[in-house]
Amino acid sequence: MNGACAPDFFYREAQRLGYVARSAFKLLQMQKQYRLITPGAAVLDLGCAPGAWLQVACQSLGPLEKGGAVVGIDLKKVKVPSSHCDSRVRTVCADVMSLLKSQVRAMSPQERGFSVILSDMCPSVSGITTKDTALSCELGMRALSLGLGKVHLPSSTGDTCAESHLENSTDPDANEDGVLRQGGNLVIKLLESEDNAGKVS
Repeated sequence: MNGACAPDFFYREAQRLGYVARSAFKLLQMQKQYRLITPGAAVLDLGCAPGAWLQVACQSLGPLEKGGAVVGIDLKKVKVPSSHCDSRVRTVCADVMSLLKSQVRAMSPQERGFSVILSDMCPSVSGITTKDTALSCELGMRALSLGLGKVHLPSSTGDTCAESHLENSTDPDANEDGVLRQGGNLVIKLLESEDNAGKVS
């Protein structure tokens, strides 16, 4: 989205194509490049408001007969968008920071976990960079913990934000297995900082 006019362009394109927000194009780009979501997948969308990623995720499942499911969780009550979504999409109003992995797993098809986890969670921005990035890191680490279970970082990462979170983790179920299926895909959005710049691939 480079250029001064880019945000307005993508906003108009989102409206024209029936997406509830221009953030849909971020996931569309990732889907095109990495094919994260395959037909029949079970997708978990953390921080799903306003619903643009729900739309793209559902589109990526393919026709209804292919099966699959999309579950969105957000602090706000999110209405499933009428366009690009079907009966495979549902939303849950809950705090990801306090949900247990067992509760999240119970939301998945046959309680088998999810093949794709998307985290677009973002803190309420205060304008104080260090505070905002720390909160973003905390949300990201919770998504990582939900997906993979207990997280161990190599000592050479130099990611002080993540290391601090692990040392002071208050996850209620830190030692339980994650809800991401073997071989699944996990996408976490973070506010960029000196600690994580260039470390996301």
